[in-house]
Amino acid sequence: MMDTLAEILRLAGEYEQQLPNAPGPAAVPTGSEIARWIDHTLLKPEATAMQVKTLCDEARQFGFASVCINPSYVPLAAGLLSNSNVQVCTVIGFPLGATLPAQKSLETMACLSEGAEEIDMVLNIGALKGQAYGLVMNDILAVCQAAHNQRALVKVILETCLLTRQEKIIACLICKAAGAEFVKTSTGFNAAGATVEDVELMRSVIGPEMGVKAAGGIRNLAAAHAMIQAGATRLGTSAGVQICKEAVS
Repeated sequence: MMDTLAEILRLAGEYEQQLPNAPGPAAVPTGSEIARWIDHTLLKPEATAMQVKTLCDEARQFGFASVCINPSYVPLAAGLLSNSNVQVCTVIGFPLGATLPAQKSLETMACLSEGAEEIDMVLNIGALKGQAYGLVMNDILAVCQAAHNQRALVKVILETCLLTRQEKIIACLICKAAGAEFVKTSTGFNAAGATVEDVELMRSVIGPEMGVKAAGGIRNLAAAHAMIQAGATRLGTSAGVQICKEAVS
């Protein structure tokens, strides 16, 4: 691991001076196609089972990529969305990211056993800022191993509003080395959400192989299109229905 981390820090130093060329922007989806880019999200602590049921009904109706819900609602969502193309996504170590890697791994396995298919984990933000990069790597590796054993994908939430530019670069490189499928901007529970600038930076660092999920503050079609043009391949939003209706109006 030490060699991997040394290479990450070397690359981060290079990228701080000059980023690699980002792949060209994706074609903006037209009409109802936007739904397949959206994780239909309900993560409020006061969310009820009835609200989750409505979320799942909307996901089936509009054809969203997934519903993103808290772990306690994974069994409910999995049952409601069986025999559909909508994935069940849940959050791990949410929203602070400050739990132990072993706890995140166990939480991941428990959620997968209840029907989760996509995992959005919060990395250890304090460890990243304290330059404990080995801990950050082990944290992500533990979740990726648990998820990949069940063929589930992992999105790592960086909480970009709390990070410097260099920390964002390092975080993206660690996520890539750990085998995550996506990097994600935000929990939506902190000072700010996704920005075009952060999505562009993340896309430049990770290249074309991984996904970028923009989340937090995406409330209309114009914002959704801006994130996709910046390099996002998935959007986390609670405004998916409004965005889809705007797209076909």
